Amino acid sequence: MEPAFVPGLRLSERYYREAVEPLLDKHFPALRHTAARIGGGSEVLGFDTGRSADHDWGPGLQLFLAPEDTENTEKHAAAITGMLAEELPKTFLGYPTHFVPGGGHVRHMRLTDGPVHHRVEVTELGGWLEGHLGFDPRRSIAASDWLATPTQTLAEVTAGSVFHDGLGELVPARENLRWYPDDVWRHVLACQWQRVSQEEAFVGRCGEVGDELGSAVVAARLVRDLMRLCLLMARRYPPYGKWLGSAFTQLPCAKDLPLTEVLSATSWRDRERHLARVYETAGALHNELGLTKPVDPGTRPYHDRPFQVLHAERFAEALTASVTDPEVAALPRLGAVDQYLDSTDLLDDRERTRAAADAVLRR
Repeated sequence: MEPAFVPGLRLSERYYREAVEPLLDKHFPALRHTAARIGGGSEVLGFDTGRSADHDWGPGLQLFLAPEDTENTEKHAAAITGMLAEELPKTFLGYPTHFVPGGGHVRHMRLTDGPVHHRVEVTELGGWLEGHLGFDPRRSIAASDWLATPTQTLAEVTAGSVFHDGLGELVPARENLRWYPDDVWRHVLACQWQRVSQEEAFVGRCGEVGDELGSAVVAARLVRDLMRLCLLMARRYPPYGKWLGSAFTQLPCAKDLPLTEVLSATSWRDRERHLARVYETAGALHNELGLTKPVDPGTRPYHDRPFQVLHAERFAEALTASVTDPEVAALPRLGAVDQYLDSTDLLDDRERTRAAADAVLRR
């Protein structure tokens, strides 16, 4: 029988408290460590279900050690990993603690009679942060660091849970990443409004020439951009595609935005009508933030063409004008790296992502 589903974060915390921590206290009583479940995985963002258990899910966590302990691997990191392999229970709350490789980099829970190939990652905090983010948030964070980091990655490090911060460094590091600095936030918002402005007239233009498919594709792109915009206005890092809708529907404004109607419309005029409501609501949300002087949220014709649009560039221009940091104000209106790059393979490669962002920021 399959065990009753336990949300992954709760499972990880109980695993630490009831299985891992007692073994650490027994064998390494003086060892300072931090225990957490952060990084990749649907459970970190709180979106896991029973379906998630089929790969890269189950009892697991990170154990972060001080640099002097991880450097002496025989004494600490390797010894802890080996000890846990020998002494962890074979199952926890009905779930196997042993993981076997699947296709690619994924792993699956399996029962075993021997030592467990567990999912407790024992590592040094600074190296993990550098590897995951491309920079160390325990130090000063430059605007270029913020903009070179996908919002999914920022969500992975600031979500999840810290079960024990014996090193006293992970909680402050996560707090440093909790949200963009004010001027960087304004810049990212401006760039998101700019994306909307670039395609808002195409829903009608495609439809006018009989291209309902093209109109629907443009509308879907706009819906995605508007969802990300609303999350950014709500100070929530937008997750990647699989969880974007789940995160968006948690926003209080979601019920007021007829995005489903936009996507289900079969004519461009209906799409445009529903989008107009979305634009006006999003514009009102912008004004509620008080980041700029109020911008008229009403829709209007697209110049002398009969397409109803917001002219979203007006919001972008107001936000850019409100930036006070000269370095941020001088940036090209492109924003964070995942506002202009959309390749999963690239965005998952920290070195290449930062190189691409550096090239863009240096023009």
